[in-house]
Amino acid sequence: MMIGGIGAVQLKPATGGSETSTDLFGTTGTQPTGAQVASTFAEALNQAATKTVNTLQNAEQVSLQALKGDVDTRQVVDAVMGAQQALQTTIAIRDKIVTAYLEVSRMSI
Repeated sequence: MMIGGIGAVQLKPATGGSETSTDLFGTTGTQPTGAQVASTFAEALNQAATKTVNTLQNAEQVSLQALKGDVDTRQVVDAVMGAQQALQTTIAIRDKIVTAYLEVSRMSI
């Protein structure tokens, strides 16, 4: 059995000699090449970072609107809690990436 690339999940063994994988979003295709996996991973990180920044900016805007009296307190709490969760997730991902890099750098060649 062949191990798929990042983002590929083998749901069942391939039959008939063809290796196909199903990615996390449910589409089926062939195994991605190294360049495709790298660009997909970079795009995923870029999208996650962009979404986090947008969430933080939204929370800031809602907080400023609350100071003006235009927004309910519950909306401010929801926006700030969402921003906090997004920031904590981003920090956890960064920590995992740094840990993985350090482990790879310690490997003997």
